[in-house]
Amino acid sequence: MGGWRITPAPCLLFSTEASRGKRAALAIALMAAVLGLPLWWKTTETYRASLPYADIRQLGLLRLQLTVPVEVIFSKGTLTADQQRRIPASDIMEKETVLNSHTTFNCRYEFRYRRTTYEEDEILSMPSLSEADLALQQQSKGIQGSLSIVIIPEAAPLFPQGVSVYIGKHRRSLIKLTFDPSLNTEEIRRSLNSKLDRVIQTMSFTEEAISAALSDRISPDRFHRDDSENSRRAFKSSPGYEITFTLLNPDPKSHDLNWNISSASEQYIQPFLDKLQPVANFSVDSQILYYAILGVNPRFVKETSSYILNAHNLPHVINPVEARLGSSAASLYPVLNFLLYVPEYFHSPLYIQDKDGKRVTSNAFHSPRWGGIMVYNVDYGNPDDLQFPVHVDIDMVKVMEVFLTQLRLLLGISKVYVSENYQLENPGNEGLTDWELDKLLWTRAVENIATVTTTLTSLAQLLDQIGNIVINDNVASEVYNSVSSAQIALSELEAGRLENAFKASKEAITSSEKAFFDPSLLHLLYFPDDQKFAVYIPLFLPMAVPILLSLVKIAKEYRLSKKEQSKTD
Repeated sequence: MGGWRITPAPCLLFSTEASRGKRAALAIALMAAVLGLPLWWKTTETYRASLPYADIRQLGLLRLQLTVPVEVIFSKGTLTADQQRRIPASDIMEKETVLNSHTTFNCRYEFRYRRTTYEEDEILSMPSLSEADLALQQQSKGIQGSLSIVIIPEAAPLFPQGVSVYIGKHRRSLIKLTFDPSLNTEEIRRSLNSKLDRVIQTMSFTEEAISAALSDRISPDRFHRDDSENSRRAFKSSPGYEITFTLLNPDPKSHDLNWNISSASEQYIQPFLDKLQPVANFSVDSQILYYAILGVNPRFVKETSSYILNAHNLPHVINPVEARLGSSAASLYPVLNFLLYVPEYFHSPLYIQDKDGKRVTSNAFHSPRWGGIMVYNVDYGNPDDLQFPVHVDIDMVKVMEVFLTQLRLLLGISKVYVSENYQLENPGNEGLTDWELDKLLWTRAVENIATVTTTLTSLAQLLDQIGNIVINDNVASEVYNSVSSAQIALSELEAGRLENAFKASKEAITSSEKAFFDPSLLHLLYFPDDQKFAVYIPLFLPMAVPILLSLVKIAKEYRLSKKEQSKTD
């Protein structure tokens, strides 16, 4: 007697397996959508640290306020007792300049008035202006960017004949001025301001100089022609500069040249560079090049038995020599080249002529943002007694005077032109007065801030437009530091603290340059999204096709079952 054997129905078995397959396909599709795609997207995305875009946009709308503290000191006899009581303790004069829609600057002069002390009155009775200026400086040095103007009665014997304004080596000026006892306070103020304005424009920044420093942000025709020429001639602001002195001896068979460049540099150039230490770091080196010719044949003038280099030939002089200098290629900083050229015996004497056909007194010329060249003629004496090579001891005092003048121009320290009744104190061995240094710091600080805003704005636009550029933490840190330093520089300029403002502007430009030229910004510059998909689709497609087909099949079966159910109902 056999038992009963139960066999499952085929339709029920197939239904169970189909249901299990549907659930597996849905689970795989769900895992791919919920876990796989986000994980893949996260692991392949470009890392981009956050940047202060709002602060960068605010810096792009540059609103500069330059505050100059000016102390006006009235000595005994300049004002009556009644006028002294009515003169205010302080005053403010402002002038705003709008360069374009995103660049303006406001010049603010904060005047503080007071009388001279007993000690200052004693100093003003000294026999000479230079002694009085030195003694006043020992009493009060003043801060960078500030000015001190002393008003002295016209009857005072301190001023030489024909001099009414004396500008010293420091940040102080002495003005010979007496006010009529009948003048009221407003009339005294107008008379004083007209006199002070010319002195301040001489000793501090000018509107044209600031506009030239902002030249990258404005059209070139918006600032004064003279200052635009000074701007194009001077080197751009840099953390460091390299100065190279080169002696060119094209005819060593005729000349045995001896130049004591080391001693001359220590005596004439180093004090000047020490004074400029707050501006940048400087390094000085020298070299001698033999058989180095200028590459331009000078023109012989029979009347004077001399050779001439015309002004239009001077640009062609530099190229042949520059190829042999070899200093700029190995330097991270701008190189200032100063060349001393001793012409060949058969081209001597050699003189430089300007555009008007007149001899240049210094027998030298300079090239904007490159350097200068001086032609040094040898005195051969009696031709009958000549023995070659001629030993020549170069007069380094004469040479260094020319090179120091050219160095000032190339660093942006332009010559000050004043009227005949002004007397400017000689800067002495340092070659630079305190107020000239302040003028340079004003323009360099503004130039640095303008460069930082332009650099950061360009970087922000680049990173916003190209989303595949990596922004690592180091770049973000430099950008944040640059923005913070630029904001500090702006606030310090507004407060009239020039030294702190310039230091902050140097930090800002250094950080912005590091961020802009960081090598990591170029790693994924040419790897856009379409290339990313082109790389990964061949990997995911074999897995995605079965899943998608299964989902399509499940969707179709679901729709069919819905239709059958509706018919049954």
